[in-house]
Amino acid sequence: MGGSEDAAPARVGPDGAGDEEDGGEEVGSALSAATQALAAAELREDASARAQALAAMRAWLRKHPAIRRCRADAPFLLRFLRTKKFSVPQAQDMLERYLAIRQLYPRWFRKLDLDDPELAEVIDAGYLVPLPERDDFGRQVILSCAGRFDPYKFSSAHMARAHGLVAEALMDDEENQVRGYAYVNDESGLTAGHLSLWSLADIRAMLRCIQNSTPMRHKATHFLNVPSLASKVFEFFIGLLSEKLRARIRLHANVEELQEAVNPRILPKEYGGEVPLADMIAQFKERLREKQAMLRALDDMEIDLSHKASLVSDMEDELGGVAGNFRKLEVD
Repeated sequence: MGGSEDAAPARVGPDGAGDEEDGGEEVGSALSAATQALAAAELREDASARAQALAAMRAWLRKHPAIRRCRADAPFLLRFLRTKKFSVPQAQDMLERYLAIRQLYPRWFRKLDLDDPELAEVIDAGYLVPLPERDDFGRQVILSCAGRFDPYKFSSAHMARAHGLVAEALMDDEENQVRGYAYVNDESGLTAGHLSLWSLADIRAMLRCIQNSTPMRHKATHFLNVPSLASKVFEFFIGLLSEKLRARIRLHANVEELQEAVNPRILPKEYGGEVPLADMIAQFKERLREKQAMLRALDDMEIDLSHKASLVSDMEDELGGVAGNFRKLEVD
């Protein structure tokens, strides 16, 4: 994956000081020629635009009255710039929101550490696993298996933390930032216990978190083996999505249908691929160990929410109704 994903986490501190010169001129060089061309075509990215945008982001961070501490290295800032196609104001807004939700919901986004035994158990079970190989479009594929999450032992917070851990482990990767993500959701084993995990209050809170706050380009979502007990729920929520997002969701009755949409070679052996799921889990855990310092350091970032009351209020106003929020979810 992208060579800059483990870059040292430069930061801007309370006094405005930060390690700004972090080798930003090297950012982008790890991308393949095809990915650089894609970045130019879809994101309006080139070396000049990238350098100017990074400089603008860092200058903004130095002067920001509420952001007390934040990573200022290029891989981190490019999460937001690439998601927002190098619109600096939009990237700044998303970064503020990202920092805000981490503090508003620490039970979901803080202490994302494999040394947490409960979180490690969720990962070990294979509930959520990034596949080692990319799909035919060069995208990172994330597999979720509902039946591997025990809703009677773990809570919605455990589920959210697993997703947060996986996302943070992947978002600095330059190929992921440009190519985006595809999702394969195997809903076999989904029970009433899973559906009852999330209260309406938690759903509203999670919508606040994903609404324009997570710097990921979501390109395709596949659902398979959706049980009859959940089919009406899925149909209801899919019907609320924008036409653009609905076009990126596909429902598959079984693995064979999935294999027509996703190259089976990259899937776990249990889904027709070559590598057993257990081996993929072990590979991902090794990556998490390598990124442990970076993941722990995310908790050092801080925004003074008392200075951003309007931001929090705006985020709450966006939750005027569940249907409205699903319609407003941004899709790049």
